[in-house]
Formats: sequence, C-alpha cells, structure tokens
Amino acid sequence: MKQAATIAAMLVLAANAAAAGDVAAGKAVFGKCAACHVADATTNKLGPHLADVIGCTAASLPDYNYSKAMKDAGAAGLKWDETTLAEFLAAPRKKVPGTKMAFVGLKKPEEIDNLIAFLGSLGGQ
Repeated sequence: MKQAATIAAMLVLAANAAAAGDVAAGKAVFGKCAACHVADATTNKLGPHLADVIGCTAASLPDYNYSKAMKDAGAAGLKWDETTLAEFLAAPRKKVPGTKMAFVGLKKPEEIDNLIAFLGSLGGQ
C-alpha cells in the first residue's frame, strides 16, 4: 500500500512538473520510444506517430490499427494530457489494460517530465 501511495505521489509530481521538463533531455528519452514510434505526423511504425499527441483522444489516428483496449479507452474518453501521459508512460499496461504496447514504462519521474515536454514541443496543445 505504501508503495502504491509513493507511485501515485510520483505520478502527480510528474504531471505537475511536466511544464518544467527539459525538451532537449526529453528528445534523448524519446530514443527509448523510437524503435516503435516517430515524432513526425506522417509515419506510423509498430506504434502510432506521436506528433500532436497531447490534447488528442486515445486511438484517434485514422490510419493506425490500435488495440481493442486502446480503442475502448478512447471511446470512454481517455484524452492524452500531461497527467494521463504521465500515468501511461509510467505503467502503460496498468493505465490501459490490454494495450499492445510492450514497453514496461519509464521509472524516473524526470524522464517522464522531459518526455512530456518534448512531446508537447511537437504541437497539439
């Protein structure tokens, strides 16, 4: 229980500090994502492109085949903002059970902050 409270507090701090994230450091963190994602708005790889992701509803790209779990999450109103991204980036399969994203998550709050800052620099807010 104590561990869950600690993780929850870290997620809140990560979400609140996202605006203070370092874009350049976030671009470096994005290297962990680059095997499956790109930051431009024209290319999907194994995962969808992430340009303009902040502010978008989950599973909203028309040219990407999302998992049923992600489609259901989007239909239920999941929108990618700093808070929901911080939760997803920390534990993708906990935030969206059944997602096909195999990445286990980022464990360092500063990496989450920086990645969100980088994604925010791509547009969509």
